[in-house]
This record gives sequence, structure tokens and C-alpha cells, in this order.
Amino acid sequence: MSEGTQLWLIRHGETEWSLSGQHTSRTDIALTSHGRKRAEELRDYLKGTDFQAVFVSPMQRARETCQIAGFGSQAVVDDNLKEWDYGVYEGKTTAEIRARIPGWSVWKDPIVDGETAEQVGLRADHVIARSLTASPSGGNVALFAHAHILRILAARWLELAAIEGSLFALGTGSVSVLGWERETRVISSWNRSFE
Repeated sequence: MSEGTQLWLIRHGETEWSLSGQHTSRTDIALTSHGRKRAEELRDYLKGTDFQAVFVSPMQRARETCQIAGFGSQAVVDDNLKEWDYGVYEGKTTAEIRARIPGWSVWKDPIVDGETAEQVGLRADHVIARSLTASPSGGNVALFAHAHILRILAARWLELAAIEGSLFALGTGSVSVLGWERETRVISSWNRSFE
């Protein structure tokens, strides 16, 4: 079943909100100048890597990262790569939310008017299935997206519950690779940064 296929998880570069720690899902904001520089570093790092398919979130920050990294013409938008819908917490930092709800965590508390971790996990499962179909005989598939959806996707790749994505930190403009050890799905590399 597509053993040998590697999923390259590429988180978009820095935005004003990722820098401030504001939860960003539906708000469509651009990269900062540092975020664009990071995307250029991604281009240099990924140069020469052959991808059987490239999928990208429809959000500007992911598409811009993908374009600068040199894969814009190959990329196919996949709505399932959108970030976790944070509902009423959109644009707020964890500290701001905890001022009203002590101990609040996106991973353990209800997301009012947003998605559950399990719903995001179902979207991640669709991305994994689509990626394996796009590369049936093995090869690389690039996924340009956002922190929480990619963390959850890693958990689902390992056949863990979506909420276990909480165990995988992921910086902006980073590259991680999900692959195989024989017939077992593994994390081949994680959170490759360029700072």
C-alpha cells in the first residue's frame, strides 16, 4: 500500500500572527519579510527534490511559501490542509484565552464554533489517502500547510489519535518527513529548521 511514499510536511513561513502567538486559521494573512526569507531557504533546501505531487492549503501564507519555495506551478490546492478552525479563539493568544479560562489548551478544551481535534484528524486522513494515491509506487509528496494540521497529520500517519499531535512541536518554515521502516510508518525527520 504505497510503502516507500514519503510525505514532506512543510509549514509556512512566519506571519505577524505566528510571531505573536495568535491562533490563525480562517484569517488569510501574508508572510512577514522573515517568513519570505525562510521560504527562500526552503527553496534552497528542497532544490533537486523530486515530488510526485505537491498539495497546498488554500490560505495565502501556505501558497506564498509554496510559490517562493519553487513549487507553485506544480501545487494543487487541498482544502483538507486548512488549519484547525479555532472558532471564537481565532486571533487570540493562549495567554489571552487563559486569562478567561485558566489552563485552557487547544488540545484538551472545547473549541467553541470551531472544529474538534477528531474532525481535523479526519481531514488529515483524507490528505494521507490522497497522497498515497498520488504516489502509488513510492516517491515524495509535499504538503505545504500549517502547524496544527501537520502535527495532527503526523499523529494520524503513525495511527495515533489526532490529539496526540500535541506531542510534536513544529516551527515556522520547517520541513518534516514521514516515511517507512519496512512496513511500519515512521517519522523519518522532524522540524528541520533554518535558523
